[in-house]
Amino acid sequence: DARVVERGDDLTLITYGANVHQSVKAAKQTDADVEIIDLRSLKPYDWETISYSIKKTNKALLVYEDNISWGYGTELATRIGDELFEYLDGPVQRVASKDSFVPYHPDLEAEVLPDTDDILEQIEWLYHY
Repeated sequence: DARVVERGDDLTLITYGANVHQSVKAAKQTDADVEIIDLRSLKPYDWETISYSIKKTNKALLVYEDNISWGYGTELATRIGDELFEYLDGPVQRVASKDSFVPYHPDLEAEVLPDTDDILEQIEWLYHY
C-alpha cells in the first residue's frame, strides 16, 4: 500500500524513491497545502489512495526520475485523466528526468534528473492554476 507522507488539501503529489525526500523539502518551501503520496510499490500500485486524494485536492502532480516521455508517471497521468477528469481543477502535471540517458558525472546528472527546485516550481504553478 502507498503511504501518505504529508496530508494536504491543495494538491496531490504522487512520487516514489529518492523523490519522496525532495518532494517533502519542496512542499515545505511553499504556501500550498500539499498531500504527498509515496507509492512504495509500482506493480501493483495503490490506485485507491491516489484516487481518494485527488478527489479531495482536485489537482495532481507526479514526480519521478524516469524520462518524462514514456516514463512510469505518464501511465499514471493518463489513468488520472481518464478516470478522474471530472474531479480535476487543473491539468495533471509531471516533474521527471529529461528525455536523455542519465550521465555518470554529478554535474551532468544534476542537469538531467529532477531536483527540489524543479518540484517546487511545479507545485507553485499548479497551486496557482
